[in-house]
Amino acid sequence: MSIDQAIAALASRVRELKPIIETEEATKTAFIIPFIEDVLGYDVTDPREVIPEYTADVGVKKGEKVDFAIKSGSDFRFLIEAKKIGEPISLNHANQLVRYFNVTDTEFAILTNGEVYQFYAQLDAANRMDEKPFMTLDLSDIDARIFPHLEMCTRTRFDSETIAASAEQLKYVAELRRALAAELKDPSAEFVKLLASKVTTRRMTSAVLESFTKMVATAASQLLKDEANRRLRSAQDLEEAVVPSVPLDDADSAASDQVVSDIVTTEAELHGWNIIRAISAAEVQFGDVTLRDAKSYCAILYKDNNRKPIARLYFDRQVPRIGIFDDEKNELMHELESVESIYEHAEEIRARARFLRDS
Repeated sequence: MSIDQAIAALASRVRELKPIIETEEATKTAFIIPFIEDVLGYDVTDPREVIPEYTADVGVKKGEKVDFAIKSGSDFRFLIEAKKIGEPISLNHANQLVRYFNVTDTEFAILTNGEVYQFYAQLDAANRMDEKPFMTLDLSDIDARIFPHLEMCTRTRFDSETIAASAEQLKYVAELRRALAAELKDPSAEFVKLLASKVTTRRMTSAVLESFTKMVATAASQLLKDEANRRLRSAQDLEEAVVPSVPLDDADSAASDQVVSDIVTTEAELHGWNIIRAISAAEVQFGDVTLRDAKSYCAILYKDNNRKPIARLYFDRQVPRIGIFDDEKNELMHELESVESIYEHAEEIRARARFLRDS
């Protein structure tokens, strides 16, 4: 099961069972243990990997327990503290997790109520757990852009250095998004002055500042509505009849205008497209990675532009393959054991998405 499928299945389970879960223990059994096993890929029946009710004496605190410790050999990978589903999660109510983190050799911790999973690291100070998470998975509002980063936390792909390197970017991008959202909703005087300085040389008197504050709020509202409409139009375009991809050569572009009615986009192709979108989301907007099917391949494009291919899926043959384009539009072919094998080429896909974004 791929990570996006595992998360979708767990989200469906949460929606179904959340109304009848009344205790923390039931939350662990119904949601958190399946998360550890199905999403992160650890064997919850093997005490060498997953230790429930892990106990360690911490200073004057004796016999305190953290709900789960995930290990590989003698090394800690994650400490997990659980709360009952529906409860707000905050480090103020997880003091033992913070203490355990600070005295063990673990680099990462998870605080969860079974529906929201907050991932913590030690970015601000060595051997001290950060006050804010670097990544949050909310099963009621899934952001597929974190899938590539979540994949790095799984048992088979765990790499502490890679996780730490991406954690800093994830953390500060999330905080910047929150700051921008707050400014767009209720612009501060500093933000209004900054934007006003781009469009006028007028002195910022109280009256001028008040006027521009209203105009910035109006402009922000219009911008967000325009972006929402653009994404809706993009989604509607994808639901229309599928047309073949335009060849890269100019000489062949006219021949691609004819719609081929017998093209069928398969479940495997849609799954492959979603994996590529999840991988590319580290570099580009999730909705900017689009699909166009053709008779002999399924094209994955940047901003629905045939001149900007990310990859092509060749699933109509005995050995499925993926073709990933480089900066010179050369198509580099890779055989796949399964659709999930696309994750093995994540770095190439991200590099291509990054190139198209910046070009």
